[in-house]
Amino acid sequence: MTDRDVLAPETGSAAVVAEASSAVHVTATATGLIPAWRSRLVPPILVFFGFVGLWYGYARFVLDENGRKTALAYPHTVLTTFFGGGPEGEQPWQLLSALWLTFVVALVGLLIAIVLGTLFAVLMSQAQWVETSFYPYAVLLQTVPILALVPLIGLLFGFGMGARILVCVIISLFPIITNTLFGLKSADRAQHELFTLHRAGRLTRLIKLQFPAALPAIFTGFQISAGLSVIGAIVGGFFFGRGPRDLGNRILLYSNRLRPAEMIAAVILSALLGVVFFQFFGWAGNRLTRSWYKGER
Repeated sequence: MTDRDVLAPETGSAAVVAEASSAVHVTATATGLIPAWRSRLVPPILVFFGFVGLWYGYARFVLDENGRKTALAYPHTVLTTFFGGGPEGEQPWQLLSALWLTFVVALVGLLIAIVLGTLFAVLMSQAQWVETSFYPYAVLLQTVPILALVPLIGLLFGFGMGARILVCVIISLFPIITNTLFGLKSADRAQHELFTLHRAGRLTRLIKLQFPAALPAIFTGFQISAGLSVIGAIVGGFFFGRGPRDLGNRILLYSNRLRPAEMIAAVILSALLGVVFFQFFGWAGNRLTRSWYKGER
């Protein structure tokens, strides 16, 4: 009896077991589809209701007992104010108009930051002297507090849309530069050698090797900067205190007039806008990379 005769039954048994395991896995996945969705949806919903309960409890038993009833509006008051209008002639469409202005400022600032950040990262990846010369200033741009720059930007460029877009660009630029540069440098060395063997030019190497390898890191930078861009739009409107009435401007207005319901509604809209920006770039990154890139979950 040969070694092949001994191993053949074991190999056949292993193949049968693997096939059976695969079938069981497929069946379990198909039958467990709804429970999987339920397991993803139920915990966030429970956390949300828990947060609302804590909100009610703190407003009722802490603030009310200390005589600060107007410091925090109840959740139902916020909803009533947003959908039914607030005091002093405030109407829901005014918040929606402010949301639209904030959306435009954040989107334009983010697109400019994407173009500039990607361009700088490409230049840094192609020439070491460019990275050595400009990367320290990119780090400096990130470390300077944006709140300290906003008043200066207002004095230099006014308090209109252009100044607010500039704030968004400044606060969004660094993550795009760093993540894109990291991605462009992360291409496999063996693939670089293969391109060198075929005498590929620098542009061919950049387009066909480095950019595809960098896509996951690039979209991670886009996601981070998307949220930061919304923050920049809110901060600009809040600290300028004048010009177009965006969400930041309205948060400042409601804070000065002690109107917590409208202020909380504006803050919630700001958070939802940031979530929309973040999720969009996450979805776009998955669409572009899911066919060849398997990220760990």
